Amino acid sequence: MKVAVIGAWHVHTMEYAEAVQKNPHAQLACLWDSDPARGSAAAEKLGIPFQPDLEAIWADSSIDAVQVTTATCRHTQVLLAAAAAGKHIFTEKVLAFTNEEAQEIAQAVKKAGVKFTISFPHKTWPTLKAAKALAESGKLGRITYARVRDAHDGSSAGWLPDHFYNEAETGGGAMMDLGAHPMYTLAWMMGSPKSIVSQFTQVTGKPVEDNAVSVMEFEGGAIGVSETGFVTKGMPYVLELSGTEGSLMVHNGILEYACQETGGKLVQMTELPPADPMPIDAWIDGVNGQGEAPNGIEDAVELTRFMVGAYAAHRSGKKVLF
Repeated sequence: MKVAVIGAWHVHTMEYAEAVQKNPHAQLACLWDSDPARGSAAAEKLGIPFQPDLEAIWADSSIDAVQVTTATCRHTQVLLAAAAAGKHIFTEKVLAFTNEEAQEIAQAVKKAGVKFTISFPHKTWPTLKAAKALAESGKLGRITYARVRDAHDGSSAGWLPDHFYNEAETGGGAMMDLGAHPMYTLAWMMGSPKSIVSQFTQVTGKPVEDNAVSVMEFEGGAIGVSETGFVTKGMPYVLELSGTEGSLMVHNGILEYACQETGGKLVQMTELPPADPMPIDAWIDGVNGQGEAPNGIEDAVELTRFMVGAYAAHRSGKKVLF
């Protein structure tokens, strides 16, 4: 399958494109970007042609699929066009800025019948797969609390590109970008929330938040906490799940848990499931008829719903009902 890269804006553009190049079942055809200088430079690094005309990609029947790594503000336009052209879609998160746009994209993807994957890489981790399986086993009882923290020092250390602080392009700051990982993990572990409150702050004086927390209520009184930021160094990732019969924690690449079978003591899980293929490789397999493309359009729509609620709660300073 031939894949065109649509956008060199995102910090993960090269990572995904190089994964396509390394995959024996796919090849990169070309790269387009709204900024010709940026696009040409990225294409040169990848050793592929720069295509200045986006319409030419949609019209090229030899191109089977697209990697969408544009600014988030361009997602709706690009994804609708890709679906209309019958191109299979791999996209960076988040899907769109509004629930209405997300639904419009979903309808277009379903109508076109194309294979769609949004990049939710944390769902491939052995520790998170094991955590979900342990929760679903009932050994922790009814889950009453979940907390996911994912943060880095991109703002405080100054390594994130300036355009990641442009709200018109990104739709927000740390929560919209890195905070997507805790949000889709909570959706995966906990289901759909009932309400949400948010506290976002600006530590380094950037135009958007670089320190953020959202707290959600789920069915049965369970609480989910999504924490993120661009101003944290050290231990950036933590997952906690607590239930009526036990608890678990993922940190530093290990999973520890306590329940009746451990005598209530916290022990490390030493036998973890294998990692799943990264989403872009699983998507390539799905397009080639080898299994299902993961993290489909409904998962992408749900992440948008979480984000719309989180930012609405932040802007209003009030609890928002889903």
